Amino acid sequence: MQAFSFKTKVKWEENKKGEIWSNKTPTIKISTPPEFKGEEGFWSPEELFLASVNTCIMTTFLYFKDKLSFHLLSYESETEGEVSFKEGKLSFTSITVYPRIKVMKGEISKAKSAMEKTKKYCLISNSIRPEVKVITDIQEGG
Repeated sequence: MQAFSFKTKVKWEENKKGEIWSNKTPTIKISTPPEFKGEEGFWSPEELFLASVNTCIMTTFLYFKDKLSFHLLSYESETEGEVSFKEGKLSFTSITVYPRIKVMKGEISKAKSAMEKTKKYCLISNSIRPEVKVITDIQEGG
């Protein structure tokens, strides 16, 4: 199997603010979250971490949607992560993803199968400590 390498860059600007980017991507302004005395209105590392889980669940699902050949009408997802002290340090202790999916009539079983494969093979959720729970709502439409 081929190995892949990904890189990001970070630059401190002032106080608890900075920028993050990678090759060929736009810059994102970042800060420590307000909960840790950072400024409002900036992406925090905690939000980016959750966004990584959330987007990986979606893109992995899209991969399996193509493999199983069904029609996706819509996909929206929210992610919630809980941070607490564990073994004397702060860490994410749980992450829950809430995809809301609509598929064509008669294709719910394919969508469920795609999500089961997604839960098993999502790169990001397989790479982190806390178990990532995925609670899916799949509906028919159109």
